[in-house]
Amino acid sequence: MTASITIPEHTPYEIYKIHGTWRNEDWIHTSIPTGNFALQEMARITKAFTVDLADEYSVFTKKNLEQYDAIVFNNTTHLKFPKQSQRDAIKDFIIRGKGIAGIHAASDNFYEWDDGAAIMGGQFCGHPWTANGTYAFKLDDPDHTLNKAFHGRGFWHKDEIYQYDPETYQGEDNLRILVSLDMSKPSTSERLFDKKYAEHNAKFEPGMREVPVSWISTHGKGRLFNTNFGHNESTYTKPVMMKQLLDGIQYALGDLKADATPTAKAKTVTPALAPNL
Repeated sequence: MTASITIPEHTPYEIYKIHGTWRNEDWIHTSIPTGNFALQEMARITKAFTVDLADEYSVFTKKNLEQYDAIVFNNTTHLKFPKQSQRDAIKDFIIRGKGIAGIHAASDNFYEWDDGAAIMGGQFCGHPWTANGTYAFKLDDPDHTLNKAFHGRGFWHKDEIYQYDPETYQGEDNLRILVSLDMSKPSTSERLFDKKYAEHNAKFEPGMREVPVSWISTHGKGRLFNTNFGHNESTYTKPVMMKQLLDGIQYALGDLKADATPTAKAKTVTPALAPNL
């Protein structure tokens, strides 16, 4: 595992501290250990932050979170945070100027906590783009700081990709969309109409639509980075994917400045589509 993960270079400006959690109340992803290892390797190689890992709700208190600069939800599922004090601690954490980063299933959470779902940007609503397929992705903002890993080019990638419940998805009025599925490629867009996901798809307007994958947003003084990449272990072996994840975490920490103006309010740019295969 160690040899397969490549961590990009990064010049730390300050040493930060991260709390990473992989708590699950539902589906447990087999890539969780790989994601945890990637976080540890990022900390070791870049020396930009340290990371503590745990899967207990008990660490989410205002007092304990004071020592951290960001929370990373690594493939967590159906988190509940049954105590109101825990929910308040997380919300206060980001509002007061700290950060949250989500990896893959971080959006499959908070079904009993509306504010938590809103902070993450949306909630799971099926994954027609299954883990064994390779799909096309476009850069919604090719020149954005957090898209530098991709050098201005759309790409193809093998991973499981979610669509987001329109009742909780915060949309372009609130999120800066970085990467989304490239629906100009038939092999990717045809998955929108997979009959296996008819129950999920019934929530959407029929026809073509956008499916976001990575985004950022602000909440009070704090920052969110969320990416749906990271279901497959192989994602963590690709330097470009690790660079966007690292850059996103650095943004959440406040160590890397990036424009979080919501897409609907930002300057219109031409997306970079995936190449034709």
